[in-house]
Amino acid sequence: MTVDGLRGVEPYLYYEDGTAALDWLTRVLGFREVVRYLDENGAVAEAELLAGSTRVHVAGGATAYWEKSGVQAPVGLELIVVVEDVDAHHAATVAAGVEAEAPQDKPYAARTYAVRDPQGYSWTFWQPLPADVELQPGWHEVRP
Repeated sequence: MTVDGLRGVEPYLYYEDGTAALDWLTRVLGFREVVRYLDENGAVAEAELLAGSTRVHVAGGATAYWEKSGVQAPVGLELIVVVEDVDAHHAATVAAGVEAEAPQDKPYAARTYAVRDPQGYSWTFWQPLPADVELQPGWHEVRP
């Protein structure tokens, strides 16, 4: 399968305490914060940092978002592959015989879908959306 429009791979890190993670990553490693999305309790639900020109995504685990979903908050790593057209990429993936839920618009300015590879790694294909997307109820955006 050949799919055009691949732009790069970005790590997505899950932390139990997203605020503490952002503090440490910026203070100790020198990453630069781009944006954070806070849930209704003021906890970091999602955030983006830059490590040089590489975007690093951070999710806080103990947020109302995870509690409402009824899913235990993940801790670990996910890999994001930025693509120009996530719907076209999804169609090619499905045509190659992989089952994958349809892409969805997310409350943090991305349209995404995910698959697991044979080893079990999660790969999320991510198309950036305009920054003025409607946030999930209770969330608000903070840019430094």
